[in-house]
Amino acid sequence: MKEKKHLSRGGQTAIYLKQCFRSFANDRGWKIFISSALIALLISLVTGREMFREYDATRSGAFALVCACIWIGIFNSIRTICREKEIIKREKRTGLHMSAYILAHLLYEAVLCLAEALLVTIIVRIANASHFIKAGVILLPTMELYITFFMVMLSSDALGLLISSVVKDENTAMTVMPFALIIQLIMSGMVFKLEGVSRFISNFTVSKWGLNAICASADVNRMSVFTNDAYSASAGNLLFLWGILLVFTMLYAVLAVIALEFER
Repeated sequence: MKEKKHLSRGGQTAIYLKQCFRSFANDRGWKIFISSALIALLISLVTGREMFREYDATRSGAFALVCACIWIGIFNSIRTICREKEIIKREKRTGLHMSAYILAHLLYEAVLCLAEALLVTIIVRIANASHFIKAGVILLPTMELYITFFMVMLSSDALGLLISSVVKDENTAMTVMPFALIIQLIMSGMVFKLEGVSRFISNFTVSKWGLNAICASADVNRMSVFTNDAYSASAGNLLFLWGILLVFTMLYAVLAVIALEFER
């Protein structure tokens, strides 16, 4: 293999992307799909027949699904980089570009998230077959949920990469992970009424925008006498919510690159 300094960023990305998939095959990475399916099954068992029919039940179910997607995404990547810190430092001295390294991991994680989101979507669709969303905002409702689940998982996955880039080892990463999840839970706007500073902070959580996207696709406003503009079942609003999740993904990836560049 050529030394990293003789390869372009694209070449380095391709090398590390192949390495990620080799590791997946060698380490029997397919096991993560089992846990993703089990989580979706458990949630589908408790959401009940009121899901996608009644306002409170739909919001509660949407919140549970978003939390599951966040858990799946962060768990995918939280230990990925910190366990390779010594290797990264060594290869960085030989010309490894951190942007290529993070991009390779992000592309790999995106493929995992596509598969995991598909599993979750299929299970949710089957479990709610008799009372599923009748019509989507832009696409078929199943496809809209699939995109939302994927975007929530991917942005959470990118957050996991960022945390893994900042911390020193796997133990620290697993210690930080619960705090990251708790912030997503309490700042979503679902569990507690947020005001002032807490309401401002909620704008930087994946959970808030993921919850809003599911509620928009389900058109929960038609289930209540009160309307919430954040849940507006309009194409513009849903695309905006997906766009926010994409921005989070890109921002976390850039911050991960910066963290590794300053790693000593």
